[in-house]
Amino acid sequence: MNFEEKVNPELLPVFTHLLEEWNFDDIQFERIKIIEIGKKMTRLSYTDRVTASEHFITDPAVNSNLRIKIYQPKERGQILPGVLFIHGGGFIIGSPEVEEALCYRYVGEINCVVVSVDYRLAPENPFPAGLEDCYAALKWFSQNASELKIDASRIAVTGGSAGGGLTAALCLLARDRKGPEIVFQMPLSPMLDDRNITPSSNQITDKRVLSHSTNVKAWELYLDGIKKDEVSQYAAPSRATDLSGLPPAYIIVGELDPLRDETIDYVLRLSQAGVSTEFCLYPGCFHGFEAFAPLAEISKRASNGYAQALKRALYK
Repeated sequence: MNFEEKVNPELLPVFTHLLEEWNFDDIQFERIKIIEIGKKMTRLSYTDRVTASEHFITDPAVNSNLRIKIYQPKERGQILPGVLFIHGGGFIIGSPEVEEALCYRYVGEINCVVVSVDYRLAPENPFPAGLEDCYAALKWFSQNASELKIDASRIAVTGGSAGGGLTAALCLLARDRKGPEIVFQMPLSPMLDDRNITPSSNQITDKRVLSHSTNVKAWELYLDGIKKDEVSQYAAPSRATDLSGLPPAYIIVGELDPLRDETIDYVLRLSQAGVSTEFCLYPGCFHGFEAFAPLAEISKRASNGYAQALKRALYK
């Protein structure tokens, strides 16, 4: 595949000049680098209307002092819906600050309260640490609904890439643990399958974007030696055999994303299980395109689409 020829022309400047291969030999450097990239991408056009604060959750179930960031309107009167936001980064990098522009946008456009969870990262904290942190944040969000002035029956969960995989996994976990209630799930370009057995997972080899080799390595670090036949559905949601009873979903992926086929398969199986699901496939788009090139028309179309889908779900 001549990858570069297939990239949407609007995305080429980012693809050819800004993106570069991850260095798995220096994950701390990658963590610092993504924070710097996040600062460049951040356009907080809602700072005059949104307040951000930090809170720590002590949950005996995970035995950690879990940091969350809370974003809410500066002026509010009514009870609002809530959004649990799970950042991306291949399970190994990232933080709430890297993607907080999106949290500001959701609060400003949707009129909701967003809780962004700073879950533990691999390889220091492999599965299930990050997922259990997300579950602890969901429980705290629901249990503190009155204090936060949110409606506990209107909490959605969303995230992209690893955050999308954790979104799907959290919905499975909350279903099987009988709560807390999740009204809507929005996994964006989600990491769902550790097996890398689909055509797209093997076709995308250009290392300037999420590629086959990067995806394989990220999963190895997240799963930390778990045998292939023992990987849980809560680690890799594509392995789930029963998708019934999950919240309605809105899912996107790019045509040039190695996660394309596992995402399409998950969408199909959600629909077959009776889960109302809306799906968008964006041609010529690599993994994370709308974050790396937010001013491109196709990126605006994608981000506007999922922001409006979230608003519809929370205010229907």
